Amino acid sequence: MATFVLLHGAYQGGWIWKPVRERLAAAGHTVFAPTLDGCAERADALRPGIDTEAHGAEIAKLLEFEDLNDVVLVATSSGGMVMAAAAERVPDRISRLVFADALALMDGEKIRDIVTRPSSIETDLALGPSKEDAASRLFADLEPDVREWAVDRLTLHPRNVFYQPVKLPSFWQSKWTASVIYCTEAQNPGKPHQKRAADALGASWHEIETGHYPMLSTPDRLVELILQG
Repeated sequence: MATFVLLHGAYQGGWIWKPVRERLAAAGHTVFAPTLDGCAERADALRPGIDTEAHGAEIAKLLEFEDLNDVVLVATSSGGMVMAAAAERVPDRISRLVFADALALMDGEKIRDIVTRPSSIETDLALGPSKEDAASRLFADLEPDVREWAVDRLTLHPRNVFYQPVKLPSFWQSKWTASVIYCTEAQNPGKPHQKRAADALGASWHEIETGHYPMLSTPDRLVELILQG
């Protein structure tokens, strides 16, 4: 059995992995789905200084304090950068990486280089879509009950994550066992961006005919591909 750490993306929390977490746990795997600082049920802790590096350090500490080894890190959306930042800090604890329709920025790039659509809501500390925008655009392809469940849990994401260039001085020069799962109906990150990551990592390539939230729309197929590697 394996140990999985599932990393969420923007506007989300560990909650978004619930269908996948339950399936992996039922199969006998050890599964963590942490909520990152300033997000979801931790939104009350939102403050200046929360960025990708801080989130990456947080996940690295989780692996250290839980004494986790041979970990399969799985990330979606902006969680891809968190995964890279964490892996860079504790490479000896990582078995493989799974980019599930995830951003995979190079050192010095920022999300706003890739995702340029303005946010419905933006404050000094956080940004994100309105619940109406999320229901009609982000989660539009989900079943109505799943869409409502997700929209109810939506929160703003720390602003620095979008605007600060990522610092990955060694990640792309290191050797990783990795896979990339591209969701063909998603607008972002887009196929060229994800192919660039797959080529740079020598990663296996998979496609799912679904939108940006495969953990909610096609959890069985996503679990299959996560296990396949």
